[in-house]
Amino acid sequence: MDLHQIWSSLREGLLATTPLEFIAVFFGIASVIYSRKENILVYPTGIVNTTIYIYLSIAGGLYAEAGVNFYYTVMSIVGWVLWAQKRAGENVLHITRSSAREWLAATTFFGVCWIALWYVLQRFTDSTVPLADGFASAAAYTGMWLMARKKLENWIWWIVTNIASIPLYFVKGYVFTSFQYLVFLVLAVMGYVAWRKKLNV
Repeated sequence: MDLHQIWSSLREGLLATTPLEFIAVFFGIASVIYSRKENILVYPTGIVNTTIYIYLSIAGGLYAEAGVNFYYTVMSIVGWVLWAQKRAGENVLHITRSSAREWLAATTFFGVCWIALWYVLQRFTDSTVPLADGFASAAAYTGMWLMARKKLENWIWWIVTNIASIPLYFVKGYVFTSFQYLVFLVLAVMGYVAWRKKLNV
């Protein structure tokens, strides 16, 4: 596919974008901005985004992505509770770095999720991209798990997720969503820098 074909596909995809997808993208971008600012509004805005994408992912045959959006919704509730906890007027949960043991746990969690998702998608669904869909979803599962615990490394997993999701949604015809993941990628890099600065203050 040359540059002209990519541009044509982008233009056609944007023109075909439904109002529901626009709403989902708006709330998704808002959620990542709030996350970068360490603002608890990351969770209610994220829940709007993820519940819409459960539907859109199923409609597009991205079953692992539908599953990950359901997981996002559940983890958003968990994260909302954790981030809201206070002791003596101060937040209980603070940004921290992962230890070597936590890195190993996160990487193992990612690997197990990827293999399990690939197997299920390959064996039990009509997914045309089981390996890529499983990879993007496994990275997202890991990022969301770490974000709920305010681990700096959540941003690294979001960067991986976004890089994998840009072409995944593009080839499925969700061009505006693909563009959303490009914005997410930039915001994830900014989020990593912002959280690292807070750690070093």
